[in-house]
Amino acid sequence: MKTCPTPHLILSFLFICTFFFSLTHAAGGKWQLLVKSVGISAMHMQLLHNDRVVMFDRTDFGKSNLPLPNGVCRNNPHDTALKVDCTAHSAEYDVASNKVRPLFVYSDVWCSSGSVNPSGSLVQTGGFNDGDRRVRVFDPCPTCDWKEIEFGLVNRRWYATNHILPDGGQIIIGGRRQFNYEFYPKSGGSMNAHSLPFLVETSDGDAIENNLYPFVFLNLDGNLFIFANNRAILYDYVAGKIVKTYPTIPGGDPRSYPSTGSAVLLPLKTSKGQAVAAEVLVCGGAPKGSYVKAESGTFVPALKTCARIMITDPNPQWVVENMPVARVMGDMTLLANGDVLIINGAGSGTAGWQLGRNPILNPVVYKPDNAVGSRFEKQNPSTIPRMYHSTAILLRDGRVLVGGSNPHIRYEFSNVLFPTELALEAFSPNYLDSQFASIRPSIYSPQSQVTVGYGQKLAVRFSITGRIQLNSVSVSMVSPSFTTHSFSMNQRLVVLASENVRAVGNLMFEVQVTTPASGNLAPSGYYLVYVVHQQIPSEGIWVKIQ
Repeated sequence: MKTCPTPHLILSFLFICTFFFSLTHAAGGKWQLLVKSVGISAMHMQLLHNDRVVMFDRTDFGKSNLPLPNGVCRNNPHDTALKVDCTAHSAEYDVASNKVRPLFVYSDVWCSSGSVNPSGSLVQTGGFNDGDRRVRVFDPCPTCDWKEIEFGLVNRRWYATNHILPDGGQIIIGGRRQFNYEFYPKSGGSMNAHSLPFLVETSDGDAIENNLYPFVFLNLDGNLFIFANNRAILYDYVAGKIVKTYPTIPGGDPRSYPSTGSAVLLPLKTSKGQAVAAEVLVCGGAPKGSYVKAESGTFVPALKTCARIMITDPNPQWVVENMPVARVMGDMTLLANGDVLIINGAGSGTAGWQLGRNPILNPVVYKPDNAVGSRFEKQNPSTIPRMYHSTAILLRDGRVLVGGSNPHIRYEFSNVLFPTELALEAFSPNYLDSQFASIRPSIYSPQSQVTVGYGQKLAVRFSITGRIQLNSVSVSMVSPSFTTHSFSMNQRLVVLASENVRAVGNLMFEVQVTTPASGNLAPSGYYLVYVVHQQIPSEGIWVKIQ
């Protein structure tokens, strides 16, 4: 139990009682414009293990700026914008070639959810209108396109959250006016939806909600941490019961859509394949009442706080810190070295059509292992506002791909405050600076696309041209996320502690680690694996664990 300082310390530690801290370091990081226009606004993004990114917006925006190939048109009598549309609303971005391929999606994928299954295919669920009960599957191959299952879901899913489970299936939680969850794929007892009263309790009513796109993370015990509005539970989805109720976040302000903050499960540190602690970080959002005020033209300043909690602690408590700048609709991306990038968003207002103001152009890096008060580092700014419907994901080379931003019900490019944004950018964190070239590892073996098992010894060989610090080497495994509406679903980073590092040749080294012991720690599927030396990561390789 934390206590307040004695009176003679109050002036020195003014904010200790409520655990508010803030300290910002010098700017860093570099920006690069990759593609001036991909033709669609990247409302949803997912990196696949062929180093291609699938992105999509919504079919009822009207015409996009990306034509479908070979005269193909989408004929959909249910579409609310165009019954016949010869433009694409989904695209595949090839990171290596920097080129875009149009994809064909038939039904409306607006504000949907998804995750990658153990075989590496993107399974996307729900959407709007004719798409709200559909499941769509995209296999990673050079000529593949979307396949749709018309009634793949029991209930309509719009603004829901998905998470991969230890058995490789996925759970779909919530959505607009859906206070329940279901599983996919469907088999045995999974044909029905299951009630989740917590979603009723956290709703601020149909007009506001403040509990859509709940933040969901798989805990080490196999239960789910579910955060909605301003509070969280640990939930046994098999038995259908609450295992633990966490304290309300300090201040009580909402962090879920449309008062949109963001959240990450901080890096899970292992020893010989086992982890014992898990922490969640929730940042930004909008004060209670902001959505209603924004609809009437008053744009309330966003929340400046982050709250961190050890979800595995027997008596968990939130610890609150101040970001350098207030932010709503920000994205939180786990970087290859375990830092957290807070990027995109606005300084006031909320999510929703044209309800955000004051774009925040400077990302911030959060260093979870630093002492409280020295965790935030402000980064160099972009020149492109990334407001409602923006996205950010980690790439294999350690850069962060940034896209999207469309706060309008259609594509709007002129005479609006924040035009629809079709450009793709890359943000390069400081660890990619040339000054670190001599201490940056380069993985020699295993080769990318290797398959490993649970709880097995893994030797990773790498080279370093400069002086190595043997006690500053680790291996990280990152699960690429499905990112939309300021939340990165299934995002997970597992740190595999070095058990032995040895020289095996000229400038060549080998680190031995143990892979995660079970699917509770790392659900089956493809991960980006990096060697990290003095907080500088290598380029990643793809590793499948099963």
